[in-house]
Amino acid sequence: MSSLAERLSAKRGGAPALQEEVRRAPVAAPVAPPDRTVAQRGEASQPTAPVEDRPQQLDGLIGLKQRAAEALFVRIGTRINDPDLSEEQLHALVREELNAVVEAEQAPLTGEERQRLINEVRDDVLGLGPLQRLIEDPTVTEIMVNGPDNVYVEQSGKLGRAPVRFTSEEQLRRIIERIVTRIGRRIDESSPMVDARLEDGSRVNAVIPPLAFSGSTLTIRKFSKDPFKVPDLIRFGTLTPQMAQLLQACVEGKLNVIVSGGTGTGKTTLLNVLSSFIPSGERIITIEDAVELQLQQDHIVRLESRPSNIEGKGEITIRDLVRNSLRMRPDRIVVGEVRGGETLDMLQAMNTGHDGSLSTVHANSPRDAIARLETLVLMAGMELPLRAIREQIASAVDVIVQLERLRDGTRRVTAVTEVVGMEGQVVTLQDVYLFDYTAGQDHTGRFIGVPLPTGVRPKFLERIHDLGIPLPAGMFDPPAR
Repeated sequence: MSSLAERLSAKRGGAPALQEEVRRAPVAAPVAPPDRTVAQRGEASQPTAPVEDRPQQLDGLIGLKQRAAEALFVRIGTRINDPDLSEEQLHALVREELNAVVEAEQAPLTGEERQRLINEVRDDVLGLGPLQRLIEDPTVTEIMVNGPDNVYVEQSGKLGRAPVRFTSEEQLRRIIERIVTRIGRRIDESSPMVDARLEDGSRVNAVIPPLAFSGSTLTIRKFSKDPFKVPDLIRFGTLTPQMAQLLQACVEGKLNVIVSGGTGTGKTTLLNVLSSFIPSGERIITIEDAVELQLQQDHIVRLESRPSNIEGKGEITIRDLVRNSLRMRPDRIVVGEVRGGETLDMLQAMNTGHDGSLSTVHANSPRDAIARLETLVLMAGMELPLRAIREQIASAVDVIVQLERLRDGTRRVTAVTEVVGMEGQVVTLQDVYLFDYTAGQDHTGRFIGVPLPTGVRPKFLERIHDLGIPLPAGMFDPPAR
């Protein structure tokens, strides 16, 4: 491997050309540190320039960065996988060796270019490479990699192309393998799909060839380091203060709540907020495919499903965990999402003394949520009559909270619906709150409407009053037109 020092041996011939190459290279803007103020997070952030509008320029430091990375691997060797080194010691070792590598190259770099080179090589070796800057950007909520050359992000609810790329498919595969191996998962040709998570809880999904025809695909849904709370959702327009009071009373009153919505509508975020209403003196058991919930209580047991090993054995499903949780003396069972036969076990738990359970389901409306729960129960393999299934659902589920992602990119609660019971063969529902679409949009295209009470007083209100949970008078009165 020819080093940059050799190329610069003829200083008069080589240095000016390389210096001009480096001078033309764009320098990435420094990443602003995450701020705890709501104004810089999620949908409440100030409008920023879309990523796709930023100039996409060829990075003149790519070759220099690759040589520095190769030299760094030669110097470190197997120490990068030394289990005796802590994360802090490994970072210190890489920083020290990387400074020595850059010194040995004798590249005519400015201080800013030198620091950028060190940061990018360190990200390639220890972090997520080109994605590290996007991970640290608080305005980016989702990262989508469609092969090494196509990286897209979501900012303020809008999709745009990011000005970063991977140098090769091999670099992208290394980043994917680094993510999944940290949590004990694997990805290869025999198991080309995986769900994983980052250290901060962000959700990761990866698909590699031969399933991903255009190159390895990586999707990262970022989670805020500072979990959203009720005031945040009120500022975003997701909830109203009256609706937040009602949902808090429902959770404290141990009503069984299902959060319904499509992909990316904020179901897990709302589930986090609802779970924050659970009293601290109760034992909570969370069950998820990949741990995402960020509950703040102390008495929590977190359970995570496990895929099968390379021999096809050892799989632990959500249904296995739901069944086992019933033997763990739970006060509350929180299932991250029901998508299979575990729905039957969860409904039975709700009907047998485990009130106050929470979960999410994929559906486009409260009525669709009931139909989807019926379908998921049938996936349990039990030949139950449809009426028995509907009676189980009507008896177990008390409230359905419907979330939607509107055209303006915001996520709103569009319905709070009570499950009343059965009339004949039909599960009866009544809407307590509905989103007001008639209010229209402002000059930026943002929906002005908010969820409004329908005027219906829910039947579960008696149970809430019996438990001594106060609710303000008039919160179910329809607004005056």
